[in-house]
Amino acid sequence: MAPSGLLVTGASFAAFRGLHWGLQLLPTPGSAAQDRWKWRNICVSLVHSLLTGVGALLGLSLYPQMAADPIHGHPPWALVLVAISVGYFLADGADMLWNQTLGQAWELLCHHLVVVSCLSTAILSDHYVGFSVVSLLLELNSTCLHLRKLLLLSRQAPSLAFSVTSWATLATLALFRLVPLGWMSLWLIRQHHQVPIALVILGGTGLVTVGATSITLGVRILVSDVLRSRPRPPIPEHKETKGTRTCCDGEPVTRDDSTLSLKD
Repeated sequence: MAPSGLLVTGASFAAFRGLHWGLQLLPTPGSAAQDRWKWRNICVSLVHSLLTGVGALLGLSLYPQMAADPIHGHPPWALVLVAISVGYFLADGADMLWNQTLGQAWELLCHHLVVVSCLSTAILSDHYVGFSVVSLLLELNSTCLHLRKLLLLSRQAPSLAFSVTSWATLATLALFRLVPLGWMSLWLIRQHHQVPIALVILGGTGLVTVGATSITLGVRILVSDVLRSRPRPPIPEHKETKGTRTCCDGEPVTRDDSTLSLKD
């Protein structure tokens, strides 16, 4: 299965790079015109998240054997889904290297390197595909994260759409990110005797990295979108305070500090 998996990975890489180039032909919202590359990059990430997240959810619903036997139990199409995701992360990494400095992109590049290393194990060995498909459930939360970022770029915050997206992001973060990460961690601990030590270390590193980043991201979104957005009493004499500034009508304007991005 390795040759076909590598072929799908290459085709996915080319498709996502082509999608990014194709988006250059489409107009960018005026409010996001100053950062056209980021808008295109997040749009491509949104497509990947929708495709793999929904695919993983449907796949596990139709073929629960993948969760019952994460090492061996999987249909052929499950490997294709994993390979598509690896191709995307490689394409996104190349896109960041082309459009950003290493100093700007190193955090996400490290994340992509860990994810690609873990998912590639399934492609090359034809094992742990079910485990990898469970990890793709995280993309359901990434869909909300990307929508939230697009709304921020298009200056749609605060708005009803942004509030709904923020709450959906927090809900899916708990349900489709923290729960699968917890399940995978428990499975790896209980079944470590069936898994080569190198893969235990690799999988454990990936779970700790993504888990810590996910918790940090959730806290930042909770603070910036929920706690800081609560109504506050008017600030007299238009005085500025740390983290806020007042506009001409005396209303406090908060800055969005949840700049941490997560693509997995």
